[in-house]
Amino acid sequence: MAKNEELKTDGVFPVGDKNEAYAKYFIGQSYLNSLVKPEDNIDFGVGNVTFEPGCRNDWHIHHDGFQILLVTGGEGWYQEWGKPAQLLKQGDVVVIKEGVKHWHGATKDSWFSHVAITKGKSEWLEKVTDEEYNKL
Repeated sequence: MAKNEELKTDGVFPVGDKNEAYAKYFIGQSYLNSLVKPEDNIDFGVGNVTFEPGCRNDWHIHHDGFQILLVTGGEGWYQEWGKPAQLLKQGDVVVIKEGVKHWHGATKDSWFSHVAITKGKSEWLEKVTDEEYNKL
């Protein structure tokens, strides 16, 4: 059993479905539970994203907005381009300003979950290579 596997069934928010809509922007399996629905008529997204061990998203940039990550469980990584990766744990908050190239995801041996509050459009870039990831 991987560390923090209970997030799959006992997280702060339900994990939701397999994140098929964004699967091409991830290495590994993630799950997405949209916490704000389109009929709420707001101009930003709020979603619970859960990552299986080793899962991470690609490098990306948010345009015309921002992203805030509220870590709700497990252990994960956040890295901005040109800076060292930061280990994330429950209770951590990451504020990502417009135009900052970054990625986030689980550690190799732990499930990871965060609420992502996202405004604007995401520009998806290159994969976080196994070589980059395995150095962490």
